[in-house]
Amino acid sequence: MLLSAYFFIMALVLGSFFNVVAIRLLKKQSVAFPPSNCPNCNHKLSALDLVPVLSYLFLKGKCRYCRVKISPLYPFGELLTASSLFVVYKFVGFELELIPAVIITIVLVLAVLTDIREQLILDIITLPALGILLIARLFIGTEPFWFYLLGGIVGFVLLLLIAIVSRGGMGGGDIKLYAAIGVALGPWLTLMSLVLASFVGAVVGSILMVTGLVKRKQPIAFGPFILIGTIGAYLFGYEIWDWYIGLW
Repeated sequence: MLLSAYFFIMALVLGSFFNVVAIRLLKKQSVAFPPSNCPNCNHKLSALDLVPVLSYLFLKGKCRYCRVKISPLYPFGELLTASSLFVVYKFVGFELELIPAVIITIVLVLAVLTDIREQLILDIITLPALGILLIARLFIGTEPFWFYLLGGIVGFVLLLLIAIVSRGGMGGGDIKLYAAIGVALGPWLTLMSLVLASFVGAVVGSILMVTGLVKRKQPIAFGPFILIGTIGAYLFGYEIWDWYIGLW
């Protein structure tokens, strides 16, 4: 219980850092310098201003110094990171497989944080992660290395074809992200990831259009649905396949 609580708290702290990473990489700034500051008044933030989630709640969503509203994307990023990593940790456990699982989860979280802000999934995040995952899969996995390499090829080619057919419906960032997902999951679960992401995206998109929150043909960040689909496929993909096959 204490270990789980510690893991969750550390994931919250990581989430706070990932907010900074996402924002600064989008602006092509250093993630290390200058120290965290208010984006409105540029006042340097103290440690009390940076406590994940709690600072936002305590300050009622406003900067302590200029009282301008703070974007709710900050606590969202912290909670998204903590919940995603915690779920993966609880289902995978302290096994070697937790290494590629954590890597791909971090990449997905960062992809969501940049995608919902600017509808961009950055190569500077995806490509290094792809290389790290390829190295990790040389040593970690229940399948031979070629299986995960095939997954990367399947993810890349499949999204490339979708981008071509949809004439830009998928961006280059999504294509490279799915190459990394493929290496992490292998070909079958990569397909399941895309199916789940598309299904969730269609349901949420329909609800947003019906409620008038999103207009028809208005672009929606696909990153959050990729995260849901990928984690769902990674943890429950084979069970979902068995359930689906059983329907026939």
